Amino acid sequence: MSGAHRVVGLIGGSGVYDPGLFTPTATHKVSTPWGPPSAAIQEGQVGALRVFFLPRHGPGHSIPAHRVNYRANIDALAQLGVDTVLSVSSVGSLQHELKPGDFVLPTQFVDFTKQRPTTFYDGGKTYHISMADPFCPQVLSEAVTAGQSIGTQFHQGKTYVCVEGPRFSTRAESRFFRGFADIIGMTLVPEVTLARERALCYGLLAMVTDYDVWADHPVEAHEIVRVMHANVARMQNVVGALLPRLDAPRTCECSHALDAAGV
Repeated sequence: MSGAHRVVGLIGGSGVYDPGLFTPTATHKVSTPWGPPSAAIQEGQVGALRVFFLPRHGPGHSIPAHRVNYRANIDALAQLGVDTVLSVSSVGSLQHELKPGDFVLPTQFVDFTKQRPTTFYDGGKTYHISMADPFCPQVLSEAVTAGQSIGTQFHQGKTYVCVEGPRFSTRAESRFFRGFADIIGMTLVPEVTLARERALCYGLLAMVTDYDVWADHPVEAHEIVRVMHANVARMQNVVGALLPRLDAPRTCECSHALDAAGV
């Protein structure tokens, strides 16, 4: 990457439906072998950094998590030259110390989805990619520094459990999940694994909107929306501080993810 600028794909999740960080200079409608992505992709500039914004759930949150075309989304961004994906997502908390309104940088995940296509390699060439460390360490490090620069702290080293949705957990499920995970959501998988299959850097900025039902208070969508809206500006400030920091030479090994994965 010496002498070149990074290209970032920003995937907006629940509550983050527009970039709010730049004026779009172009709109791209991209075709993929897996169908269309969730929406047309907006291109803009943050300093010297090219940024492509894609709302994961489509315009007006019209696509539920279990119906998002994750393969098309990641492939479309890769076609546009993206080498780093920054994802924004709302999550529930499985631990007392992770309060609504807190920000989390997960470093591990557990997959409890049931029916989603999880790979680009369904036949022909087979790859067994390593997911031992699913998130780009460079993106995570820069996110911590960016948050500190504006007085926003991240909970680090946490585990995200991904469920199918669109329903919320039962009390029994929630108590089970909190035995091995810290936050719960519906969109990380297979987005993160597909990014690895395209050898892209990937980082997730998660915003806690509620305590999951283990806390003996049923999850209510209107409360999640209230917390989400109250914290969108804070998340945009973090993303705004982070994006310029991502325009740096690659120090991670994400681009080599497929080097030893083929059979």
